[in-house]
Amino acid sequence: MADTPFQAAGREGKDEKTISVFELLTDSAKGAVASLQDYAMLCGRSIANIFVGPHYLQDTLIQMDFIGAGSMPIILLAGFFIGAVMVLQTGSQFTRFGQSSLTGDVVAIALVRELGPAFTGLLVTGRCATGIASELGSMLVTEQVDAMRAMGTDPNRKLVVPRVLASLLMLPLLTAIMDFIGLLGGCVASVLSLRLSAIEFWRRAIDALDFADLMQGFSKPIVFGFILATIGCYKGLTVRGGTQGVGRATTQAAVLGSILIIVADAFLTKLALFFADKIF
Repeated sequence: MADTPFQAAGREGKDEKTISVFELLTDSAKGAVASLQDYAMLCGRSIANIFVGPHYLQDTLIQMDFIGAGSMPIILLAGFFIGAVMVLQTGSQFTRFGQSSLTGDVVAIALVRELGPAFTGLLVTGRCATGIASELGSMLVTEQVDAMRAMGTDPNRKLVVPRVLASLLMLPLLTAIMDFIGLLGGCVASVLSLRLSAIEFWRRAIDALDFADLMQGFSKPIVFGFILATIGCYKGLTVRGGTQGVGRATTQAAVLGSILIIVADAFLTKLALFFADKIF
């Protein structure tokens, strides 16, 4: 005698397996480890392919224009007002002790060592890592990446390496521009608000910097550029779920890239201070 629909439904409900919290956490941990492994492999292949041909120079120049020239407006605007705000905040405290001339020293050291590289990395991540993820994700969803593999082209060499190279080259330059514009904004704020001489501000700002500060300030952007480029490429090339997945990958690239830059900044600062005491 055949089962009635109610009997069949009851039997299926009994056969269903409940998932425990431990199994759910275990699966999440395995997924995180697998994602970390895939990201490490992408980073390793991108570094190796930088030194091995073929090199796609035209694609690299296009990405340099996208990352470097395209990020200039936000770098200029943000850098000017960051320097001005720093002068207004620190100058008001130094004025209480009659040492407003020290404002240039503090602003220069803070910008070159920490704020310039960190803000540049975060701003470019918000603009370019999301763009990279959305572009590569759209290519993956529309099967352009599969077509590239079918024609014998390595997607890592064609898509990842030019973006990594462009980020490594452009981030230090953008950081230098951020530092200079920040000092310029600080100079304007000090002249207008603290009534300091522009010559005195620049003299003290330049005298406060030494070689260790410059090395610390221009080594961080190299790491930040590598992080934002590889995170954007990884999220773009691992899109799942069609066009909705592209949107999720874009958001995840911005969030994860910003977090990794902040975490890396802490370790790089400690490492740079250690080597500054030992070497410089």
